[in-house]
Formats: sequence, structure tokens, C-alpha cells
Amino acid sequence: MANYLRVWRSGGTYFFTVCLLRRHGNDLLIRHIDALRKAIVQTRQNHAFEINAWVVLPEHQHCVITLPAGDDDFALRWRLIKRRFPEAIPNTEYRNEVRIRRGERGVWQRRYWEHLIRNEQDYQAHVDYVHFNPVKHQLVRRVSEWPYSTFHRWLEAGVYPSNWGAGGVSSSLEYDD
Repeated sequence: MANYLRVWRSGGTYFFTVCLLRRHGNDLLIRHIDALRKAIVQTRQNHAFEINAWVVLPEHQHCVITLPAGDDDFALRWRLIKRRFPEAIPNTEYRNEVRIRRGERGVWQRRYWEHLIRNEQDYQAHVDYVHFNPVKHQLVRRVSEWPYSTFHRWLEAGVYPSNWGAGGVSSSLEYDD
């Protein structure tokens, strides 16, 4: 088994990609967006974190979050979100024998991608990547057309113009998500 190295920083700001187990043709996250939002809200009630940027696509999500000072446990937060979401939706997904034996749902990939944000340029590049992702995946032509994104909050704050990311590359980051 691979030895995954995580970077733990108290009060750190992190970028995450979290994917459904079965991605092809799956729209579970947006079909049950209210359940996902509730899982996030419930987790934040007891384990605070700041949402800097977040986008939910049909089968994966990206976010940039900041943990409170004195806290580096992002893994606990993801464990809770990934547990609460399936509890709130119908149990209809395929599960292989291993997941059945372990009593696991077949909703999420076990792992996720995590990156510690290192400076302001890194932060802005990841926030832009998060917001531009629906265009990258050809779900919409303009970032402003995707409803499941914090882009609208940033737009209201005057950080982005309304036509930002319309039909062009708007981030220097290239991830295969």
C-alpha cells in the first residue's frame, strides 16, 4: 500500500479535491446538493473551518478552506462530511464485496487530494481553479452560470467581474480531476 504523506499545519489553508467512487455519468453530488450542504454545515458546527472557495460538480468537488488557529485536523472534517452525506441519501449505489464486508457505502473514493496553500499567489491560483472548474469540464460556458459555487459570493464582493472565466483559461493550475 502507498505511503501517503500529508502536510499538517495548524491554522493552514488547504486545497482539496474529493471524488465520488463511481464518477462516469454520476450526478449524485448535485442531485443531492442539499444533503451535501447539510453535511458540511453540521461538520462546521463542531469542527469550524472557513470556506474560502468551493465548487460542487456532478461527481467531484474542489475547495479551499482555512482551519482555525491551533487546529490541523482536516482529515476529521472530511471523515465527517464523507460519513454524513451518504447517511442522508438513499442506499442505492453498487458496493463491491470488500465494502459490503466492511459495512461501507459505495459513495466516495477512500482518498482525496490535498495541497497546503503556500502563499498568496498559490492561494489565488487555487481559488481561480476552483471557480473555473465547471467551464473546464464543459458544464457551462461562463463561470457565473454554475449555481454550485462560491464564485457568486466572490462576484458580489467585487473580486471578480461578471464575465470572468467566460470561455477561456483563467487559472495557471492544471490538475486532472
